Amino acid sequence: MSNAKHNLEWMRKLRAWVWVLVWVVGLTALSGLTCLLQAQTGAGSAHGALEVTSGLGHQLYALPDDPSVIEARKALAAEPKNVERVLALSKAEANRRQYREAVATSTRGLAFAPNNADLYLERGHRELGLREFSKARSDLEQATRIAPQMLDGYYHLGLSHYFLGEFDEAAASFGKARDLAKTDDSLIDCSNWLYVSLRRAGKEEEAAEALKRITPEVKNTEPHLFFYLRLLHFYQGKLSEGEVLPPPPAGPDDLEGELAFDTVTYGVGNWRLYHGDRVGATELFRKVVGGEAWNSWGFIGSERELAGGGK
Repeated sequence: MSNAKHNLEWMRKLRAWVWVLVWVVGLTALSGLTCLLQAQTGAGSAHGALEVTSGLGHQLYALPDDPSVIEARKALAAEPKNVERVLALSKAEANRRQYREAVATSTRGLAFAPNNADLYLERGHRELGLREFSKARSDLEQATRIAPQMLDGYYHLGLSHYFLGEFDEAAASFGKARDLAKTDDSLIDCSNWLYVSLRRAGKEEEAAEALKRITPEVKNTEPHLFFYLRLLHFYQGKLSEGEVLPPPPAGPDDLEGELAFDTVTYGVGNWRLYHGDRVGATELFRKVVGGEAWNSWGFIGSERELAGGGK
């Protein structure tokens, strides 16, 4: 074989090997990109949209749609001017921590039902979870103006005042809510927040008076209010910190366990604040915000204290 033919054959083989190399490198890169996209998709499937960035700088996410959200959305699409359908979708979204979506849903309802107290209550409730306390206060004031006998309106209005550090106003709203209570469950719920509002307002004697209606005959029937009743017994001196503090939740799916943990741990942290133990209170507040239930009142209260928003 001549040198020219030999060189030509060598060049053909070299080009073939180059193409093989390019193909292998390309396939490897594509495989790596696919794995990266799968990893990102898997990470994203654990939560939904970003809902709010907390006062501590934490990004707080919704959960993905579940069948209740999908069905409620379909039902509203079939009857877009039905207030009950609007409320059902907003509540289904809120159950998945889709609070911005819930606010938008309530706002669409108010566009055709501007005097509906339930829609103002629903929107204000979800604005609290988004840390939009002033907006919530405005909506909840409107709800109570339209429906002055609405216990839930005064209750959530009290929360808006409370998270704004307006403890006297919070106590007044919770007092009105308690006056409307017709069950032990409502009495327990309202008494807890009335007590803590009065304590934060520096009205210790009035707070002690508020506890007198929690007699041994007062029982809860709703399971998730059992921890509020235990907190009230703690405030009364019937339980110690060790007895009232619940164990941490079993995991991210233990929603009831986390709700109890956040509520009671925040309440005991507050108790430490009343008694000048800010270091001990901060320790408990940090435990609460380490969880997942960022829409619980105990979580929001703990976050406000750690961010310096409490007074």
